[in-house]
Amino acid sequence: MPRRWSALEQDLRLSRGPLLAGVDEVGRGPLAGPVVACAVVMAPDARAIRGVDDSKELDGREREKLAKRIRERALGIGIGAASVREIDRINIYHASVLAIRRAISRLPVAPNHVLIDGNPIRSLGVEHTAVVGGDACCHSIACASIVAKVTRDRLMRALAKRHPHYRWESNVGYGTPEHHAGLAAHGITPHHRRSFSPVQLALALSVAPPAEAPALAEAIHDVLQPEASL
Repeated sequence: MPRRWSALEQDLRLSRGPLLAGVDEVGRGPLAGPVVACAVVMAPDARAIRGVDDSKELDGREREKLAKRIRERALGIGIGAASVREIDRINIYHASVLAIRRAISRLPVAPNHVLIDGNPIRSLGVEHTAVVGGDACCHSIACASIVAKVTRDRLMRALAKRHPHYRWESNVGYGTPEHHAGLAAHGITPHHRRSFSPVQLALALSVAPPAEAPALAEAIHDVLQPEASL
């Protein structure tokens, strides 16, 4: 758990400047909803926030509390997103880069350097240092990860009120059995990613002639539970 600034962050502050922007994105894998990125600049002379860790390892209540503390202490936060239409048009990888670029551009303070979670991004257009697993070892990236996930989860809970059949309030768009059941029973919504295979199959099922529907339903089952079909 990054309870203090990592050695990398300390070294970058000495070599590049005091203001580091930690950046992370969430929402690459879901079948519905946008991908959301966050860029956070924390005060260089402040102590790391106790309890900040990879947001995937925290429960929702812990994330909410920490996100509030991060917002109170941050020098600047930028949020960026890429819509479902953009995901379907340019693919999820490039949509994630677009969301990250938007988040960095919306920072109210200019960072001296950018730290991102994952691999280097050639098309980012911003000099940066990439750290695989950075949300678990770099405090600034972990802060960005928490705020990004809290932001996206809130959005999906709001959308769940409009589309209650998919249980987005609990699965936040990921392909859970309840979500797949909603797709099978009610079809897709404008917030579903049509370029993702399970959604494509659900769409095909919704417009298929009655004679083809059973075969397409079996195909969906094969995609969702391939081992059970062996």
